[in-house]
Amino acid sequence: MNPSIKQLRAFVAAAQSSSLAEASERIHLSQPAISIALRKLEETVGGALFSRATRQLSLTPEGAAFLPVAIRLLHDWSEAFEDLEERFSKQRGKVTVAALPTLAAGLLPAIIATFHTRYPRINLSLHDVLAEQVSQMVREGRADLGLSVVPHDAEELTFTPVLEDRYVAVCPNGHPLLEQQSVEWKQLAGYPFIGINRLSSSRQDIDRIMADVGAPLDILCDASQIATVGRMVAAGLGISVLPQLSFRQIATGGIAYRPLLAPDVKRPLGIVMRRRHAPSAAAAALKSLIIEHVVEGWG
Repeated sequence: MNPSIKQLRAFVAAAQSSSLAEASERIHLSQPAISIALRKLEETVGGALFSRATRQLSLTPEGAAFLPVAIRLLHDWSEAFEDLEERFSKQRGKVTVAALPTLAAGLLPAIIATFHTRYPRINLSLHDVLAEQVSQMVREGRADLGLSVVPHDAEELTFTPVLEDRYVAVCPNGHPLLEQQSVEWKQLAGYPFIGINRLSSSRQDIDRIMADVGAPLDILCDASQIATVGRMVAAGLGISVLPQLSFRQIATGGIAYRPLLAPDVKRPLGIVMRRRHAPSAAAAALKSLIIEHVVEGWG
């Protein structure tokens, strides 16, 4: 049996006092309670920690050797309890987020600003990665939550939808497609096309839809970053298809977009978390704030 915190507190108080009465006042515990705690502690360790030769409290050699250890244990326990209390009250902690680049740049900045104002001592780490990496980081516990499309591994991950995105045709100013209020997917064929990362969930959707409508893309080149795609379109090199939410990142002039129809594809975006794993108080607070922010009308 290990010593209890009560026994350690009684021992340290008695060791630092000249009498049980003084120890009692020091830790606000009755003298009989201190005597019982000391007796149980000595039974646990298997020997006397105090000399009973006189009325004045004095440590045995074993008690003197144990005193600094007991003080350190109480200090560590106090610090650990305080840290835990602060984490539950969201005064301290850390949250790691993995998010699609579109959401990391478009949705999260305002949320992070509010989160930091509410919980200034919680450290937040953000990784903008592709959908598969979002799922992997959350699944492996390297991220507390993710912001992404619906994950494939539903057995290990949960998905809480928070908003929908749609695909749009992005064209340089003056392009013929911009004369229309909307564009059909099959109309993209025949124009030079600037593609986004082939490994991204958006690119996989685009390739699948174009195959379904029987209209192959005329790929001029691919770019990994959405901002690069936007610059190339603005330079008149071609058109592109991007999630509508990402247009905020590239709307620097010289380009415009039109909704894509036939089919009208919408993709749910939401919060990805580990199934059967309770989130930390800080992660739960961030999840609630994301939902609150979207409900209040982001977009």
